[in-house]
Amino acid sequence: MANPLYQPDAAEEPVLSLPEISLLKTAPLGRFSFRGRKAAQDAVGKALGFDLPQQPLTASEGADKAALWLGPDEWLLLGPEDDADAMQRALTEAIGDAPHALVDISHRQEALIVTGDKAEWLLNSGIPIDLDTSAFPVGMVTRTLFHKTPVMLWRIGDDSFVVEAWGSFIGYVAGLLEEAAQELRAA
Repeated sequence: MANPLYQPDAAEEPVLSLPEISLLKTAPLGRFSFRGRKAAQDAVGKALGFDLPQQPLTASEGADKAALWLGPDEWLLLGPEDDADAMQRALTEAIGDAPHALVDISHRQEALIVTGDKAEWLLNSGIPIDLDTSAFPVGMVTRTLFHKTPVMLWRIGDDSFVVEAWGSFIGYVAGLLEEAAQELRAA
């Protein structure tokens, strides 16, 4: 797995474990929705230790943090759950009086790690975009729909993806992925 932020939740059994595919719930993370203009963006980048991504559909990463581009002035900031309070204080202090919105959404979202040779195939059971590496390379991030559920999809490796969804929808997403994988079990 390419990104050290997303680790399997040790308290959870794998949702799915087949030779071609693995589906795991992740351990909790600190998550922040950030919106702001140039001065606030620069301050956040300085506090994180790396620049916020400015290209659509990309992410920037540091040793234990990441920033995912979600819109022209919107990012999802990620860090270890244990450091979420300190991260929020550091970001707030760095931004100062610059107009911005920084909202802790750590408990709103959860994530699944989808890995294996059939990861693209499995995700395409509910995501109608081309996930081939030529069209959706490692590092690419997008908001999309999984069936009817809004998700954020991040390719973190050649055969590894993170699917972020609101906590109230993650069971639905996992269930549909598990159901689609029945075809692999039958093969």
